[in-house]
Amino acid sequence: MNLGYSQYYSMTTFTLITGASTGIGKELSKLCASDGRNLVLVSRDHEKLHLLAENLRSKYRIQVEVLPKDLSTIDSAKEIYNKVFSLDLEIDTLINNAGFGSLGAFYSSDLDNQLEMLRLNVMTLTQLTHYFLPAMIANNRGKIMNIASTASFQPGPYMAVYYASKAFVLSFTEALSEELRKTGVTITALCPGPTRTEFQERAKLGKSNLMRLGMHDAHRVAEVGYRAMVNGKTLAVPGLLNRLLMQSLRISPRVLVRRVVHHLNIEH
Repeated sequence: MNLGYSQYYSMTTFTLITGASTGIGKELSKLCASDGRNLVLVSRDHEKLHLLAENLRSKYRIQVEVLPKDLSTIDSAKEIYNKVFSLDLEIDTLINNAGFGSLGAFYSSDLDNQLEMLRLNVMTLTQLTHYFLPAMIANNRGKIMNIASTASFQPGPYMAVYYASKAFVLSFTEALSEELRKTGVTITALCPGPTRTEFQERAKLGKSNLMRLGMHDAHRVAEVGYRAMVNGKTLAVPGLLNRLLMQSLRISPRVLVRRVVHHLNIEH
C-alpha cells in the first residue's frame, strides 16, 4: 500500500533496514518500496533476504542491495558501513530493526546469549546510527527509526537484559531527538507491544502470560511506525491499549510494575 509519502525522498538515495527479512522489518521494507524508496536490506537469513529483494525489485521497480550479515557480531556494523561506502550509496533513512529477546531467569541464562543480545539490540544500533548520522546532518535531511518496545518503559523480570536493552533504545532515541532539532534530521522510536513475528518463537514466549493478552499484526505496527517516522515524530506506540498502559506506568508504584511484569513473563 502506497502511503503517499514518496515526496519526502529522492530516487538517488537509499533506506537501510536491518532485520529486514521477517516480521516488522519485512513489512517496513514493503512500505518503503511502495513509496519508491531504493533499499539496502540487511539480515542474517541469506535466502529470505534475496527472495524479498527479488520480489520488491519486480513489483516496485526499485534498486535493492542485499547485505547478508549477522549483526550480533562485534565488527558487523562497521563492515556494513564500509560496504555501503564502497558501493557509493547515500543513506538518507536508517531503520534499526534487528533485535531479539530471551525468556528466563538471568542467573541461569546463557551469558554468551545475553551479551549477543546486547551487541545486537544496543551496540550495533548505536554504531550504525553514529556511522550514518553525520552525512545526514551535512545534507540537512534524513530520518532514523529505532525499534524499541513497550518493554522500554519498565523493568522486565525474566527478560531483564532484553527490557534493559529496549530502555536504552528509547532513552537514546529521545535524547538524539533533542540534539537533532533544527538539523533537518529526525529520529523516531517505534515501541510495539507483542506482535505476530518470529520474535516470540526465538524468545520462547509462547507459554508466557504476556501472550494471552493478544498480539498485533506486524503490518499494522509497521504502518504506524512508518507514518510516525515520515512525519518526524519522536515516539510511536501502536495500539490504544498499549498507549493507555504506558500512561498508567507513570503513576504506578515501581514495585507494582515489577510484580505485574513478573507475572506476565512467567509461563501459565
